[in-house]
Amino acid sequence: MMCYSDFPIPADYPNYMHHSKIQNYFRMYAEHFKLLQYVRFQTAVKHVRKRPDFTRSGQWELVTENKDGQEERHVFDAVICCSGHYTYPNLPLKDFPGIDTFEGKYFHSWDYKGHENMYGKRVVVVGIGNSGGDIAVESSRVAEQVYMSTRRGAWVMRQVSDNGLPLDMIYNTRFVHILFQLLPMRVLNWIGEGKLNAMYDHTMYALKPKHRLFDQLPVINDDLPLKILSGSIIIKPNIKEIFGSNVIFTDGSVVEKVDVIVFATGYNYDFPYLPKDVMYRTGHRVGLYKHVFPPTTEHPTLAVVGFIHSLGAIMPQAEMQARWVTRVFKGLKKLPSTQAMVTSVEKDTKDIEKNFIVSKQSPLQVDFVSYMDDLAGEIGVRPSLPWLFFTDYPLFKKVLWGPVTAYQYRIMGPGKWDGARRAIFTQFDRMYQALKTRKCHFESNPCSHSV
Repeated sequence: MMCYSDFPIPADYPNYMHHSKIQNYFRMYAEHFKLLQYVRFQTAVKHVRKRPDFTRSGQWELVTENKDGQEERHVFDAVICCSGHYTYPNLPLKDFPGIDTFEGKYFHSWDYKGHENMYGKRVVVVGIGNSGGDIAVESSRVAEQVYMSTRRGAWVMRQVSDNGLPLDMIYNTRFVHILFQLLPMRVLNWIGEGKLNAMYDHTMYALKPKHRLFDQLPVINDDLPLKILSGSIIIKPNIKEIFGSNVIFTDGSVVEKVDVIVFATGYNYDFPYLPKDVMYRTGHRVGLYKHVFPPTTEHPTLAVVGFIHSLGAIMPQAEMQARWVTRVFKGLKKLPSTQAMVTSVEKDTKDIEKNFIVSKQSPLQVDFVSYMDDLAGEIGVRPSLPWLFFTDYPLFKKVLWGPVTAYQYRIMGPGKWDGARRAIFTQFDRMYQALKTRKCHFESNPCSHSV
């Protein structure tokens, strides 16, 4: 689900990869397409400025600095910003009275590299996003006790879904997407919340949030419920005050002798290397046309890629953005007028605020399938279900009922890949391949029933 559209991940790689495997895949991709020669490692971009003749040329001047501190100037016809939105940690210490008296160590989750310093410690993790959940679970294996403090609570999903299959392989499909367009959201919330509570009652586990399931992206964590059940992690409300080594919560409860506080409190985002007048602001977010192009720039030679958040892998979404951007840069696709783009951006802001709980740290949500299809329409690679129904019915069934993998956007149009159809038909084979590490006596029965 996270691989690029014309370069499948090796079949023997696990479905949920260790970061070293992901790095290996990126390197294989870069070597296959001969990209490494264009990468300047250990180089910081200090400034991106419009050239004096920008009105005519649309060009940009960059100032870079290498590891030795030497600066260099460059001129480029176009710039893509891919610095993402996990760059500047949000550490709201003013919201935690008494933090200056804390006798232990505190830091943001961005600085967490492993649980080595958590042995025998009493740990409080503030925030229940994906990072907070992962850090709490990992720390609980070695810590004396871990507490998770949350203001809102969270819906928690497992990566291992029905029949042991990866969650998004089952539910990130066009058929499910169509249901989301047809059924009222309150019905979808009722169905989804019922399914999650059937696995573990979120009220009993002190996890139940104030919001409905699809109002905010859920926490993906298989281990958290077991850690709560075993007492390794204790869920607490928001912190009211910190006094010395004691942490006082809003319900009046106190945790004493706390050694470490980890603030998993999200990120701020910014583009400090760009001119301040380049970005258009709307609501809590940077206003980008289809989350990519600044709408008020005179020439479409600046783009932002990967600056979105959805219940789906960022890699195929960023790739789709990049495919569209390059066609705009080449002049093969024209953007609408400035006014039309601004109107579209403002509509996106209203839609995000209507469909999601939005804060300064989370203003970037998109629906995975809708967004992929929208950009694919701009490029001319959106798969046509009616056309597939009449011309390739077996492929039609795979595209409708199967997971929305990036291969679907290489079936037709610019950048068509001859291997796309085979990749779609064999995607479940590759998913199973990594699990075939022992031959079971009865192939048709679950392996777990064998002795």
